[in-house]
Amino acid sequence: MKRIILFGIVGVFSLGLSAQSDFSDVFAAGVEDAERFSNDYFGPMSEAAIYSMANGWYNSADSKPLGGFEISLVGNITGFKNKGDKKAFLFDEADYTNLQLVGGNDTRTDTQLVSSVLGDIEGVRVFVEAEIAPGVTETSEFTLPSGLASEGLNFVPSAFLQASVGLVKGLEVKARFLPNINFDDDVEFGLFGAGLQYDFTKILPGDKILPVALSAVIGYTNLNASYDFTDQGLLAGENQRIETTFNTWTFAAVASTKLPIINFYGGLGYITGNSETDVLGTYQAGFGPFQETVTDPFSLRREVSGVTANVGTKLKLGFFRLNVDYNIAEFNTLTAGINFGLR
Repeated sequence: MKRIILFGIVGVFSLGLSAQSDFSDVFAAGVEDAERFSNDYFGPMSEAAIYSMANGWYNSADSKPLGGFEISLVGNITGFKNKGDKKAFLFDEADYTNLQLVGGNDTRTDTQLVSSVLGDIEGVRVFVEAEIAPGVTETSEFTLPSGLASEGLNFVPSAFLQASVGLVKGLEVKARFLPNINFDDDVEFGLFGAGLQYDFTKILPGDKILPVALSAVIGYTNLNASYDFTDQGLLAGENQRIETTFNTWTFAAVASTKLPIINFYGGLGYITGNSETDVLGTYQAGFGPFQETVTDPFSLRREVSGVTANVGTKLKLGFFRLNVDYNIAEFNTLTAGINFGLR
């Protein structure tokens, strides 16, 4: 269970660290090469996580009246099964100082598609070579890590509690929350967010008899996570940890029906967000006689933005409600909610 949460929350850096091929081998190439590879390898996961967390802000365009409320448990599953361009990237030796590809069939190559953390390409061999004395070289050869798809996983999950309360005519405020959760004293994460929804049809004279509602929604989500892997013995060094922050903004125009039991809703929106992952602590970089100890070696940053569209349905049975929708974007997301509310 902890590993599944790490997949969606901590950006799967831990998977890379404990993959079949030890990620510590990449540090043999030095900090600059390790940072370059890590940025390409882990970046698509950060993008998928941003799209996942940005969803679930609404299940109707019909805003609640003064005092009306709804409390929801929202879950998102963001898939990447068919995202071939995000599951692999082109490894080009020209971009690296020390890392080189091992050619197959006694041939050399300087470019090759390799797996990102979402992918399933296995068995790509690389090497680092250094001259330890005049005319004498030492070589370290290892296999690059594969990704989630190689373990049969093709999605990124996210989940949180969310509450909505109606205020003045047409205005609804929202908040989402996931309290700080700690697993085995090495993984900790928490989430919060706030949003507004304004129902324009509430200002029209015939609001009570209109069969549809039209709203604008804006929402902000922040997630902070940390993973302390010092005791895992994955990499030589001390006080080793990863600290990750995600920020997302969602802007949407929403339409829905206004029926007593079953309703349908859809939206057209725009998502923007960023993530920053700091690799902290001390590490042994390089290999052989050229090893050095580095502190807080690098940070990884990713920014994404894009248009989204979704369609969904909501079932309301008195105090209890269920909703599900599908969002089409750079990474498609299936959202489901269990809701309890008044009006």
